[in-house]
Amino acid sequence: MMPKLFLPKRSLTKLVLAAALATTALTAPAALAGPKFVIGVSNGWIGSEWRTQMIDEVTEAAKAYGARDIQVELVVQSATVDVQGQIAHVRNFINQGVNAILINPNSPTAFNPIFKQAKAANILVIATDAEVSSPDAMYVGVDQKAWAQKSAQWLADTLGGKGNIVAINGLAGHPANQMRVDGYREVFAKYPDIKILNEANANWDQAQGQQTMKTLLATFPTLNGVWVQDGMAAGAWRALSEAGKSNIVATGEIRASFLKTWSDAKLTTAASVNPPGVMVSALHVALHRLQGKEFKDGVFKGQYGNAIYVPIPLITTASLPDALKQVQGKPDYTSVTTALTVDEAGAFFK
Repeated sequence: MMPKLFLPKRSLTKLVLAAALATTALTAPAALAGPKFVIGVSNGWIGSEWRTQMIDEVTEAAKAYGARDIQVELVVQSATVDVQGQIAHVRNFINQGVNAILINPNSPTAFNPIFKQAKAANILVIATDAEVSSPDAMYVGVDQKAWAQKSAQWLADTLGGKGNIVAINGLAGHPANQMRVDGYREVFAKYPDIKILNEANANWDQAQGQQTMKTLLATFPTLNGVWVQDGMAAGAWRALSEAGKSNIVATGEIRASFLKTWSDAKLTTAASVNPPGVMVSALHVALHRLQGKEFKDGVFKGQYGNAIYVPIPLITTASLPDALKQVQGKPDYTSVTTALTVDEAGAFFK
């Protein structure tokens, strides 16, 4: 018979606690064993479903890291704010001590001082969708200038290098919008017989795109072509259809509703893809870097020398069936999307 062992209550409590901790360690999910990263996400404009899809996609991608033994906690601040309001987003993240910040910025230059503060706090900053000039941040996304050039070249080719055109642009002053303007102007400048009659802003809004197109049609009766961005294209094409202007060629967009109209009406159009998945690509790059990986030489490009560019698909009538398959069964506002895989993002590192 074993003698009874008497322990002070405090010692007994310690043994029970130790046993509980041991049991917890044995039964805890495998994902808890890996590193944990807290990442702030700042979206300074919520005026389109594209932005909503961007946030939804990065949220799902963050959850998927659990299967890789990596915990990713996203702290999302998404609201329509001015530049100062978005700077406040970043300041909040710094105060919270996040590991990285992903931002769709409202300005290319205004964030330089706050990004410097983030770097001083050892916080990685990655912009997406619009490039930033700060040497303390990087950019992961499409080359917005090249994005515009792809569809502008298609329009120039389709018009045979001549004709009167107008452009319907997004938000005046937004960095991505300005890069797109620079892009199409550069393409059309190569064609002396292509005349840009007017450049209007419709704030990436479909209804404004439609009204702007109506006004332009009334003002310029000899119009041959339209270069128009994103969701505004659906509104522009609606105005063209209502006016019976089937002879005018225009660029298109990447949302499911427009792709279906494109297919049903057999429109002559094309659309460069700026995928909502660009923030997912940025997330993958961030997590490789946070785990201590170093970038390869020659990775960074762009006007500020801090950009990692992702591929830009161009949807044409030939590739339209594949685009339709991707959005089949999804809501009409769903955009065609792509993103770097974790391994593809890893290819930028040594």
